[in-house]
Amino acid sequence: MSIEVSPSLISNTLVDKDAYLSGLLDRVMAAKSEGWLQDVRENAADWVRQLRLPTTRDEEWRFADLSSLREVQFNHNVETFLPNITPFVLPETNNNSLVFVNGVYAPELSAISGLPDGVVVSNLANLPGGYDARVRQYLAQASGNSEVFTALNTAGMTDAAVVWVGKNVVVETPISLVFFAVGEGRMSLPRCLVVAECGSQVTLVEEYTNRQREASRREGAKEAKEEGERVYFNNAVTEVWVEENAQVSHTRVECDGAEAFHVGKTAVMQARCSRYSCNAVSLGAKFSRHNLEIFQTGEQTETTLNGLTMIKEKQLADTHSAIALNHPHSVSRQLHKCIVGDRAHAVFNGKVFVPKLAQLTDATQLNRNLLLSSKARVDTKPQLEITADNVKCAHGATVSQLEDDEIFYLQSRGINANDARNLLINAFAAEIINQIPIPSLRETLTQTVRKF
Repeated sequence: MSIEVSPSLISNTLVDKDAYLSGLLDRVMAAKSEGWLQDVRENAADWVRQLRLPTTRDEEWRFADLSSLREVQFNHNVETFLPNITPFVLPETNNNSLVFVNGVYAPELSAISGLPDGVVVSNLANLPGGYDARVRQYLAQASGNSEVFTALNTAGMTDAAVVWVGKNVVVETPISLVFFAVGEGRMSLPRCLVVAECGSQVTLVEEYTNRQREASRREGAKEAKEEGERVYFNNAVTEVWVEENAQVSHTRVECDGAEAFHVGKTAVMQARCSRYSCNAVSLGAKFSRHNLEIFQTGEQTETTLNGLTMIKEKQLADTHSAIALNHPHSVSRQLHKCIVGDRAHAVFNGKVFVPKLAQLTDATQLNRNLLLSSKARVDTKPQLEITADNVKCAHGATVSQLEDDEIFYLQSRGINANDARNLLINAFAAEIINQIPIPSLRETLTQTVRKF
């Protein structure tokens, strides 16, 4: 006697591995899409049904406890309201910015003009003719798309920010992507796709924020403080494809609200002779995690990764990076700094893979940490995995506190203790901030450090 088992029963059994994840998946799949996008979402949902949310028993998450996330039943509704906000517009962008609110495109807040021919900056739903088929070849195709939070984002993807730079096009004006979060108990799924074709150049700023952060840049209104204390969840994914001899300068700023959860993925595919730089800054959120993954698909690539984490009170900020150098003659530079105050907890885990084929690789990785409190904590684990025998690679980590003799020296020069402390913190952060190619953003972050 044969027993027939329906696919839906199998799916439900797999989902039952994690009831909380099952609930999230049901909510993000409630909104439907059309055509190929729905197929992509369904495939991702099948992956999610076989997975579970990570716990501290998983090696990659042993310092990042998600139990507080499980305590909140987040809502996901693709329809959103337009808040009474004015985005922080970087003067250098000349208003070339896409704005999303709770993951939904807000055309009333966006402005795109003056870009050269061959450049498309749009949301997925409003792509020019002919680009739909091109985007289909790249969207959700980067390596690592089966990771649970990435797959969950893809399963709920109904729209995305798209930056497409044509062959040999140089974009002089930086392009800004701003993702606002508003409301209580909302789960947003921001999605970005960046494609730089052969020989092109582009500068991109990606920012995650809310009304509290925007108002604090202006007047620090009481209403904004209350908004910033609300609980919400940003699960963001950005895919960057850097084709042969292309150059992408990417700045990512995460400054979510004080009670927010933020899990972000940046997946970068680098082709032959391409150059990619990332300046990743983590400031906000009760819990934040950034997975930065570089996959080399051709030789002679250049990769520069700069990171700055500034947290205090009881924040937890976790940065995991993986650089897979699969071809020879490549250069990789990574410097990540953490400033940790009060009872905050910072985590850095950086991996560099240099297999046998990646001869003549030059890779360095350094994590430097500054603890401002006796109860602040950092866990750091830089890693090199090398099987090639003709390479130049180095890695290291330091953990330190502000030295009393340094503060005393500054006091002896007429600077009070508090100003001396701030001066040393500013100097520590400046090495990263000064790498950001947007002057107004550098100034904003410098002011943030001074108020830390």
